[in-house]
Amino acid sequence: MFTILNKQNNIAEQSSSIYLINKSELNDKLPLSAEELDHLIMQFTKNEKKKFSFDRLSHQIYIELVEEKEEPNHTLEALRKMGDSLINCLQNRKSQEVYVFAPSLNKAQISAFAEGMVLSNYSFVAYKTKKEKVIRFLETIHLVNDKISDENVNELNIVLEATLMARTLVNQPVNYLNALGLAKEIKAMGDDAGAKVDILNKNKIEALKMGGLLAVNQGSIDPPTFTIFEHKPENAVNKQPIIFVGKGVVYDTGGLNIKTGEFMNTMKCDMGGAAAAAGVAFAIAKAKLPLYIMALIPATDNRPGGNAYASGDVITMFDGQTVEVINTDAEGRMILADALSYAKKFNPSLVIDLATLTGAASRAIGNLGVVAMGSKYAEHMCNLKESGEKTGERIVEFPFWDEYAEQLKSEIADMVHLGGAEGGAITAGKFLEKFTDYPYIHLDIAGPAFNTKKFNYRGVGGSGVGVRLLFDFAKGLVQK
Repeated sequence: MFTILNKQNNIAEQSSSIYLINKSELNDKLPLSAEELDHLIMQFTKNEKKKFSFDRLSHQIYIELVEEKEEPNHTLEALRKMGDSLINCLQNRKSQEVYVFAPSLNKAQISAFAEGMVLSNYSFVAYKTKKEKVIRFLETIHLVNDKISDENVNELNIVLEATLMARTLVNQPVNYLNALGLAKEIKAMGDDAGAKVDILNKNKIEALKMGGLLAVNQGSIDPPTFTIFEHKPENAVNKQPIIFVGKGVVYDTGGLNIKTGEFMNTMKCDMGGAAAAAGVAFAIAKAKLPLYIMALIPATDNRPGGNAYASGDVITMFDGQTVEVINTDAEGRMILADALSYAKKFNPSLVIDLATLTGAASRAIGNLGVVAMGSKYAEHMCNLKESGEKTGERIVEFPFWDEYAEQLKSEIADMVHLGGAEGGAITAGKFLEKFTDYPYIHLDIAGPAFNTKKFNYRGVGGSGVGVRLLFDFAKGLVQK
């Protein structure tokens, strides 16, 4: 169960509460005695302390001084982190609900604080046998702020639910969530949101000759799936769909080029792109945005068993192009290529793929942002960057020069699927570009998709990165 937000006009008596205030609001309107207020002002002015708590036995009062930064988006991120920092206090007190009083914060600011709290309050404990030791007690956050509406709060609940659903998909181990299980979960999400979801089984994938997806699946005893999520409202502002494509490698051993050392330990996260694509599609559909969108999710595990595909193999892809395999651990681009080719049949106005695709992207910028590149995207990349700054899921655009594609030449096939050691994130993108003929943006989320230890409100494990980013981007498309 996820923490729920709702709007309230007043704080209930004897209820735990958080006051987010500025300097001018350090006055007798706070629920403090004269002595407590004097102490608070003294601590602020002399010691520059900005966090205060008061124990009333039956409830707690938390006071945080908010100082706006020069860049508004930096203030939003600071508020998310502030929300995260307060969660531990509330959990230690086993608080089930809390009121947030923030009279001077605008809609974006109170929403950011609420995001930080809800996202930080998530934990994945599905397989704990003694859940009482790890349960997250906070169930409801009441927002007391006249600048945010019930409609705003409802939409925020949907986006946060979608983000946490994406986290849960990533956190599920492959023995509980294989490709069939992932497709089933996305179908349930579509049903909940009132969207149309079709699942193509292995026979259909074979009939379509999706050679990339089938090749990666050859070493597994579990069949692949290809899931199509569609939200097409009658009042859609666009006739051509926006398509999200998500890499759904539910577990990546590296195949015959097997991963060594500890590099396999977190590879259940290699379907983070699929989780994000499904999550944003769910959020858009459930929020009933008037936008025609689709999500395409190719899914399989990558194993070294059976008749696993091998280095040197030549694969005929869905669109008929041939690919010489260089390394079986570069499998994500193989399944994405088929999905990107398949997207052509819908004549999309824009396709965005999300993938935990390359270690090169992670090494370049770490977990602090998303690597992006693309072609023919007009103003979309600029808008996506704006959404990244607003949501804290920042975009770093890499060059996409044609010279990088020269590394993909093959002596025996149309192309190889892997470039040299340098510029690996870009050559991976250039490989994918060969399967597109529409405005295209490639998002490599290898860095921020999974945290091996707690990282502020992004948590530990799957982060759900991409959902809030692309929902904000989609809202911008509707408004513009």
